[in-house]
Amino acid sequence: MIMWLFGETVKIGYNSFMKQSELFTKTLRHLPADEETINAQFLTRAGFVDKLMAGVYSYLPLGLLTLKKIEMIVREEMDAIGGQEILMPILHPAEIWKKTGAWTTVDVLFKIKSRTEKDYALGQSEEEVVTPLVMAYVDTYKDLPKAVYQIGWKFRDELRSKSGLLRGREFYMKDMYSFHVDQPDFDRFYDIVKKAYLKIFERIGLVAKVTEASGGTFSQKISYEFMVLTNAGEDNILYCDVCEFCVNEDIAKRKSGDVCPKCNQGKLSQAKASEVGNVFDLGQKYGKDFDLGFKDGNGKKQYPIMGCYGLGISRLMGVVVEKFHDEKGIIWPKAVTPVDLHLINIAKDRKIADKLYETLQTEGFSVLYDETSVSAGEKFANSDLIGIPTRVLVSDKTLKEDSVEIKARNSDKTQLVKIKELVKNLKQ
Repeated sequence: MIMWLFGETVKIGYNSFMKQSELFTKTLRHLPADEETINAQFLTRAGFVDKLMAGVYSYLPLGLLTLKKIEMIVREEMDAIGGQEILMPILHPAEIWKKTGAWTTVDVLFKIKSRTEKDYALGQSEEEVVTPLVMAYVDTYKDLPKAVYQIGWKFRDELRSKSGLLRGREFYMKDMYSFHVDQPDFDRFYDIVKKAYLKIFERIGLVAKVTEASGGTFSQKISYEFMVLTNAGEDNILYCDVCEFCVNEDIAKRKSGDVCPKCNQGKLSQAKASEVGNVFDLGQKYGKDFDLGFKDGNGKKQYPIMGCYGLGISRLMGVVVEKFHDEKGIIWPKAVTPVDLHLINIAKDRKIADKLYETLQTEGFSVLYDETSVSAGEKFANSDLIGIPTRVLVSDKTLKEDSVEIKARNSDKTQLVKIKELVKNLKQ
């Protein structure tokens, strides 16, 4: 999308570019007094988010770019396994929640009463909406399996929302729902989703462990959670140091130091982790609750086996910051950085830097250009705080050699590169 801003064409999207002086946001020098976690502190100071109240944030220009980068990775992997994207309502009539019993059993459900005294709920999950929606198009077993997903906002009445983006009352999420003829077909698809989730985390730069956990309010069966190790996590897990075995400590019959029950070789270690995704085997519950089924090969009515697959997109953004930072600020992985390059000018004459800004855009790079009048030290501090992977510096010193200085955010080393060779160097 292209828009006009102060007479300059600015591209808004995955290849965005902007001048730092034109951002309406500013970096903050001091820690927010009411934020306890690293992700909330750095994201607020760097101008990525702004807290409206506990568990509810505005996503500012740089923050929205990163959120959309994560969203696009998730969308690509869900499309690759046959998911069909839809968008369902956030506002739900109470009747559908009462039909499944969740109106009284789900304690985090936000409930609203209208002026006409009708009851509504804000969606914290979509089983009650998606089951009648999809099953309206299913007549026989030949119409299955199907998988639909959406990416949107969810609402949960959390009692404790003090972990930044890791535990919100309003949060951005991908939720997918699959419908199957029988349990073996669900198990087959779950394995496909598991691999897709692990690929998503790998693309972002995270390593997730698949843990076994209780199904909670969603299911009476065992569910699976995808956990990223972080000290800011709210879950305690036990994992094997040899194989992939991992379990949530709350339901484990084992303790740290025990021999792994799966490989019988490794030992279990305890760690804090943050849940970034999950899968629930919903069984036939929702089909039966709505009395919506399909005809099998013998013409007999059967109820679908359903699966629910959640992945927290805004939570992932917070987890990335928890995993990738230093004392100076954020260190974004390349896959989810808001822009590719942070171009900084400290030369007395801006002409070369201005020209580079245009050239880099033409060559397909997204750029944040700091052409502000603050000191060089403040520019470097802001750059470290914001955390864009590659910094390109134009100074009087570098220009004497017809060069610019390149520095990776995660390194102290700098490299002088001739201006005429800059694009080639960056692309390599």
